[in-house]
Amino acid sequence: MKTVVVALGGNAILQPKQKGTIEEQMANVNASAKNIVKLIQEGYRVVVAHGNGPQVGNILLQNAAAREQVPAMPLDVCGAESQGLIGYMIQQNIRNELKKAGIDKPVVTILTQVVVDRHDPAFQNPTKPVGAFYSKEEAEKNMKEKGETWIEDSGRGWRKVVPSPKPQEVVELEAVRTLVETGAVVIAVGGGGIPVVKEGDKLVGVEAVIDKDLASSLLAKNLGADILAIATDVPYVAINYGKPDQKNLKSMTVAEAKKYLEEGQFGKGSMGPKVQAVLNFVEAGGQGIITSLDTLREAVVGDAGTKVVNS
Repeated sequence: MKTVVVALGGNAILQPKQKGTIEEQMANVNASAKNIVKLIQEGYRVVVAHGNGPQVGNILLQNAAAREQVPAMPLDVCGAESQGLIGYMIQQNIRNELKKAGIDKPVVTILTQVVVDRHDPAFQNPTKPVGAFYSKEEAEKNMKEKGETWIEDSGRGWRKVVPSPKPQEVVELEAVRTLVETGAVVIAVGGGGIPVVKEGDKLVGVEAVIDKDLASSLLAKNLGADILAIATDVPYVAINYGKPDQKNLKSMTVAEAKKYLEEGQFGKGSMGPKVQAVLNFVEAGGQGIITSLDTLREAVVGDAGTKVVNS
């Protein structure tokens, strides 16, 4: 039986211009769950990863709004909160869809810590904006008093920026493996995982954001999964995207993917990390797919989506 790690994009949970109510998010997640259950019906063992950008952003906004009443939590704790709330939604909807399909299978969410290197260059060059917009005066105060890094963001105000280091190790890997081998559907490395560093034998949380596609790739590789399927909002990877000569790619070799990345064909904040994540997995011996959520089943069992192959 093959194992597929499915990495859900943010649109699988919250669509652009939606407010983020629980009703909206549950409806989106239910659509995602239906597509994931199709893979289970095909006989695949499934691990689900997901983004958390809008949700953790809202948690940070709640922290900011209530900072005079209750202590604000650091980013790693907010990430853990988002793993719980998103995991709950995915877990419940997959379980309900499985029951509709007459499948009796446990579904479980694991709060997943991901180790990063304290000496990763990203810590010297924070680039990932998080949280609310503030005035220049408030930003300068936080930079001076807390040693934080803040930037002016698109004329809308000042935002804190944090590092985005590369994932090194999934702490709960063996727990995920055990659950998958016993037949459970597992939700893990939500939002890229809770970022932690090693201090001797201890794990300590750090303020950082890990790319969820790179974390999904690491999990899939170390788990020995057969397939990494990254579900995004387009059915194919494209070169010359948005131009008259746009070309959708049904497949890419590793060499072609590297060439396109070097040429800047894929945006650093959009398709670039997805292609790199799949590339990492394929080079380790797996099968990599990038496609839309609606074509997920057809991409895994058929010829839809963009396949990345070794040769």
